[in-house]
Parts: sequence; structure tokens; C-alpha cells
Amino acid sequence: MPKRLKLKCPICKKPVKSADPEFPFCSERCRTIDLGKWASGGYVISSPLKDTADEFEVESDAGRSDDDE
Repeated sequence: MPKRLKLKCPICKKPVKSADPEFPFCSERCRTIDLGKWASGGYVISSPLKDTADEFEVESDAGRSDDDE
């Protein structure tokens, strides 16, 4: 028998059901607290990692002379 996943509000950790109107939060209060953290910079999305393929393109372009064209 598969184990049921217990969902919790990310702010106060109270149990929440996926059918609840405020999902994934337990209440409008927790939803507003989360929005405030995003607005104040409390949460950030990190910048993407540098792609090494871009470095090779720049290096190969730099090694080319204008005489090759």
C-alpha cells in the first residue's frame, strides 16, 4: 500500500489538504506572509550556473583570424 504524503503549510507547518482553497498554504495569513518574504527579498532565485559551452565559443572565436574568411 503506497504511503500517503502529508502536506504541510510552508510557513507554519500545519497540515494542509491539496483540495483546500489556500493550497499550498493553510490560510490567507500564511499566503500573505509568504508574499511579503518574496517582496522584501527574503526569498531569492539563484542565478543560473555558467554554461561551459559558452566559454568554448568565445575561445574559438578569439583564435580565429580575419584572414580565414
